[in-house]
Amino acid sequence: MGAERRADEQRLIELMTGYQKGNMRDFEGLYAELEQPLLRYLWSFVRDATTARDLLQDAFLQIHRARHTYTPPRPVRPWVYAISRHAALMHLRSRRRRKEQLADDQLPELPVPPEVEKLADAATLHRLLGGLRPQAREVLVLHHLLGFGFEEIGQALGIATGTAKVRAHRALKALREKIGAGTGGHS
Repeated sequence: MGAERRADEQRLIELMTGYQKGNMRDFEGLYAELEQPLLRYLWSFVRDATTARDLLQDAFLQIHRARHTYTPPRPVRPWVYAISRHAALMHLRSRRRRKEQLADDQLPELPVPPEVEKLADAATLHRLLGGLRPQAREVLVLHHLLGFGFEEIGQALGIATGTAKVRAHRALKALREKIGAGTGGHS
């Protein structure tokens, strides 16, 4: 983890511990720091901006209810992302029971980092990411789009660091294969 990332995490720890003590300004700071990355993460599950926003609110409600379970100085991000992931998975289970369908044309723009953008244009990447298995897509989003380290991904998903690395490697390989197949093998 780089110095900037450690400083960001230290700030989140300070905000979270202040929030646990009842400081609402610290909650507002925590929300401001995490809102956009969590929205992108939640969107990767549901591919709908409105639903992702609803899930964000649900995730923060769950964070509020569980705030006493956070133990400093553990990193805040994996704890928050694990709660957010649970909110998204519960929504998906509920939707499957109701047999709702998502429209594939509801794909908002996600920032694409340079190392992934080299593979194909943004629209193609978004379409191909949607075709990956959810576990593969989730690890790619966390690592390449949101900048999580593999240890943080493991903590957020409840898997070993090595498993997170393997999933990311396999997902990136699958994405490259899809891109190669889509371009007639000329990548």
